[in-house]
Amino acid sequence: MSNKLEIPAKWQQLKSYTKARVALGNVGTSLPLNDVLALKHAHALAKDAILTQLDKEFLKIKAKEHGVLCSEFKSQVKDRLEYLKRPDLGRKLVNTSEVENIKKVDIVIVITDGLSATAVNSNAFSVLDAVLPDLKEKFSICIALVELGRVAIGDQVAEFYNADFVAVLIGERPGLSSPESMGIYVTYKPKIGFTDERRNCISNIHKDGLSSIQAATLLKYLIDRSFALKISGVELKIDLGAILGDE
Repeated sequence: MSNKLEIPAKWQQLKSYTKARVALGNVGTSLPLNDVLALKHAHALAKDAILTQLDKEFLKIKAKEHGVLCSEFKSQVKDRLEYLKRPDLGRKLVNTSEVENIKKVDIVIVITDGLSATAVNSNAFSVLDAVLPDLKEKFSICIALVELGRVAIGDQVAEFYNADFVAVLIGERPGLSSPESMGIYVTYKPKIGFTDERRNCISNIHKDGLSSIQAATLLKYLIDRSFALKISGVELKIDLGAILGDE
């Protein structure tokens, strides 16, 4: 007789709707070997994601294809270990004096590695390809690549460009089912010292989460509403069903 527990059909159906580890079954008092190995593999991918680096050359090429000025910055963090220990340093720029040809723009798009550079390398321009052509007709735009940055570093970049709006594309904390998940944090009239209630967030952008088209739709909506109402954050009400519809 097999010791493996039969998994009810309803649990099997649930597995088709989620990447969560449900209905794994058991072999005696242990998990099935394949599921144990899959968990170890997912854990390794999540750890590796934290150590990945921005593909700056690729991102600069993509910006050039759109005819958008792209500059490079770095936070005050010295290395990845310090990044994990000192989030405060990841919110501050170190080299603004080295950046040339600075002029005011309406919107600055910050692309930073966060906790998964692979996430932004893979997903940033999947979203931006869908929004930049329309945005360029209405606004002046630049892109800033920031190494070892946190979300709030976008406020300092925006002040540097005297920008009215900032969108920070950043790698999210790697999960055991989504090591390549990207988030977008947007702020209207950003200033150094702003806290999270002044921002709106589009999260969980990856191949098994929010699609790049859905994220682009939300980003365009937030930009349009922020400029129309001159607000962002908790004051800006969002009806996801009405915005995304059946996308």
